[in-house]
Amino acid sequence: MTEASWKGCFLTVTALGNCSKVWYYYKRTAVYMEKRFETKLQMVMHFLRGAKRYFFLAVVFACLVSVLDLVNPKIIGYTIDCILSDKPSALPAFINDFIDSIGGIPFLRTHLGYVAGAVLAAACLSGLCRFLFRTLNARGAEKLVRTMRDDLFSHILRLPFRWHSENHTGEIIQRSTSDVEQVKMFLSEQLTMMIRVTVLISFAVYFMFRIHVKLALAAFIFIPVVISYSYFFHHRIGSAFEKVDNEEARLSSIAQENLTGVRVVRAFGRESYERERFEKQNTAYTGMWVHLFNLLAAFWSSNDFFSYMQVLLVTVFGSYLCVHGELTAGRYIEFISYNLMLAWPVRMLGRVIANMSKAGISIERIMYIMNAEEEKDREAACEPDMHQDIVFDHVSFRYSDDSAEILNDVSFTVKAGSTLGILGATGSGKSTLAYLLDRLYELPEEDGTITIGGVDIRDIKMHWLRTNIGMVLQEPYLFSRTLKENIAITSSRIEMEDVKRSADIAALDDTIEHFSEGYETYVGERGVTLSGGQKQRTAIAQMLIRRPPVMVFDDSLSAVDAETDARIRKALKESDFDATVILIAHRITTLMHADQIIVMDKGRIAEHGSHEELLAADGIYRKIYDLQSAAGEDTYE
Repeated sequence: MTEASWKGCFLTVTALGNCSKVWYYYKRTAVYMEKRFETKLQMVMHFLRGAKRYFFLAVVFACLVSVLDLVNPKIIGYTIDCILSDKPSALPAFINDFIDSIGGIPFLRTHLGYVAGAVLAAACLSGLCRFLFRTLNARGAEKLVRTMRDDLFSHILRLPFRWHSENHTGEIIQRSTSDVEQVKMFLSEQLTMMIRVTVLISFAVYFMFRIHVKLALAAFIFIPVVISYSYFFHHRIGSAFEKVDNEEARLSSIAQENLTGVRVVRAFGRESYERERFEKQNTAYTGMWVHLFNLLAAFWSSNDFFSYMQVLLVTVFGSYLCVHGELTAGRYIEFISYNLMLAWPVRMLGRVIANMSKAGISIERIMYIMNAEEEKDREAACEPDMHQDIVFDHVSFRYSDDSAEILNDVSFTVKAGSTLGILGATGSGKSTLAYLLDRLYELPEEDGTITIGGVDIRDIKMHWLRTNIGMVLQEPYLFSRTLKENIAITSSRIEMEDVKRSADIAALDDTIEHFSEGYETYVGERGVTLSGGQKQRTAIAQMLIRRPPVMVFDDSLSAVDAETDARIRKALKESDFDATVILIAHRITTLMHADQIIVMDKGRIAEHGSHEELLAADGIYRKIYDLQSAAGEDTYE
């Protein structure tokens, strides 16, 4: 994507106020996800790009660890049966040939240090391979997590406004953190461990059957039982984990809302209510975890019981065979060693099966985000001149098929370089007009058209549209940065002179001068250290510094006094911006000098004209004007 397209994406997210680190992150986000995933494996393989080689090498060294762990029992069994006794060797011919070449069993009998050295060498090699396995596995895991987070963040930035409206921020964060960690843990620990365990079991089974068939059959009699109850618990653990995940998401949402709106909670004395609400959800969340742990406790205790029963059976039966001369002492110790090695891997397979259900739920939850459709331009999308007339032609809109109609057959034209004022009650559709113009909401084909210079906005590239339409919302979102960084947030190459000029037009310069650190004042999270009017003026300066050809002020002067309102409007009028301005407000003093004013009522245009024409019409506009005049709102020229 181009730099301009990234800016457009960034401005959209800024308007929504969903991500607090967009500016510092948008240049580093990962691959543009055009492709939707049909299977879990397809998505996992996509996330594994760049990490596959680490996991492959980790698996190789894990397998070497398993093979080397199988060497020592062979050495010990050979020492007891052949070196300390006179039993025939059961080692492969090439090993026996090597032993004969260095002096044979008599030599080893008088030089047991060589045997000890072989055990030590096998242990050292195993330790080295285990170190390499752990290191490579950790690198692969962190590479995987980085890729997953990058892709998720990049993808979330491109999702439509509607998707963000339908999904709670706390749940999105939970899926992007806890679920990512769950997938990482499964792929880096359980899955690689399962491959290692499979190799270990395969070799151990081979050696055990070579030692004694009947004893080997006794050792494996419990494996079908372990696999059966692991499968039984698999679905139940998965279902319980999904419920835990959902409850955690709700708890995160409550915490996020209260931490963000802590001033509102305190202002209205709602601490007790919100605490009870949090505790109720926390109790439900804890209960789900207790249920899940009960299932896991039953699973692991069953696993331990059958594992120990298997060890007991092998020990008793092996001793019986040894006493009756069917098995040598060395072969018995060798078999017991392999059996003990086998007990742990069999238990690990049960753990993998249990964790597989949890990982499967997490992957599904991540797939929900990754498969959400991104905003996309049409193939023939263009970048027209934005200094042209804006036309709304028979525009109707509703948020969903079963929701009430927000706009009904709205038509008007905004001449290039002119100022349009929009007045109306709450819920009359004023802000929806701005969102449709900026394509934060997509206008269905059958519900009219919005054109700029005769070009349907659906045929305009979104980054171009949003780069050239500056929007300031009633509740602006400021980042946890300095005032200077917030004003200059749309470009890293903006000079300080431009920052000061924009602040001057937004009537923010006097306020900044009273701060001890001036433009380097840190505004805090979401601009918490600033008043509502200061935040609005900062957002206005943030938009003005871009000098967009279309400026939309969505009730963004509501928190400033009438005198400051007039000062900002006068500075805008005297500036050389040559922009088309759309003012949305409840205060007539903000709109009265606009070239034309439309009055919205229940999604329709009730009145349309200049300030003088609307006063003479003696309609809704006149009633609002009289009410505000009676309330003592002065008109500043």
